[in-house]
Amino acid sequence: MNPLSMTIFFTSLTVGTIVTMSSNHWLTAWIGLEINTLALLPLMTKTPHPRAIEAATKYFLTQAAASALMLFLCLINALQAGEWDINIPTNLVTNLLPIAIMMKLGLAPLHFWLPEVLQGVSLSTGLILSTWQKVPPMVLLFQISHSINLDLLVILSLVSILVGGWGGIGQTQLRKIMAFSSIGHLGWIILVLKFSPQLSLFSFVLYIIMTTAMFLSLITLSSTKMSQVATSWTKNPMLTTTTMLILLSLAGLPPLTGFLPKLLITLELIKQNMVIFASLAMLMSLLALFFYLRLTYIITLTIPPNTHSSLTSWRTSTKPYLASSVVNVMALMLLPLAPTIIFM
Repeated sequence: MNPLSMTIFFTSLTVGTIVTMSSNHWLTAWIGLEINTLALLPLMTKTPHPRAIEAATKYFLTQAAASALMLFLCLINALQAGEWDINIPTNLVTNLLPIAIMMKLGLAPLHFWLPEVLQGVSLSTGLILSTWQKVPPMVLLFQISHSINLDLLVILSLVSILVGGWGGIGQTQLRKIMAFSSIGHLGWIILVLKFSPQLSLFSFVLYIIMTTAMFLSLITLSSTKMSQVATSWTKNPMLTTTTMLILLSLAGLPPLTGFLPKLLITLELIKQNMVIFASLAMLMSLLALFFYLRLTYIITLTIPPNTHSSLTSWRTSTKPYLASSVVNVMALMLLPLAPTIIFM
């Protein structure tokens, strides 16, 4: 793609995100979301492949439906409340607007577009879709967290954790696995949104770090399927080992970074006398743990029949080695720093 076009699209993504994050007005927040959506579409179709066009079409139709519902509800909300302020709670803000926002996020049961769209785009665009594009809707959820219906949040979060684990079990495509991983992690994040928005924000930041680390590792290894990542050991043994540890971190195993949000969220739910929901969330996370462990087993404990014969593989300077190294360290080693991070 033309560097000038790429600059324009990334600038539009940044502007849309900043407009939504700094907005206290429903209409400007909606405009920021639309700028974000339209700026991503050309990046999704930069490789003119039928699957990429299909993914962009599905993404556009889903986001357009969510945006239309959100705009309609914002208009009705302004009619009821008499103003466009985001922090004015009404029945619509409590019950229906979060559903439109969660449709943009890809939370279950409104998740069907996310695995298909991620599967159809490149790894770099999938990275943006799984991290950057989640920020503006999550900011809106944080802003209205005090007025969202608690029952709605708990039901959608538990369904998302279940779907995120169950949907990824039979997958062999890594991008679909990361899509279901995203659904499960966002379920954990919104489970505690009503009680502690700060903890949800902290968990969301850790989710972005771990997902970015995983996608950068896959970009460096040029792997999109299990069969490809299984043969990466002879090409780059250190990065393959790190990728295996990032998968265990995404699964939430100690002493890795991914254990921290699950631990803190479980403790917060127990403190709020929601022991049953905390137990359900942990039990449903075992489904996700299964496919993470299956990937880890394939990466490290199997010997592929077509091993690479050369000691060093051909490398190019376009791979994000430095960025991958920094984010990988953060995705693995933030747990010992947890008291300092929480105190700050």
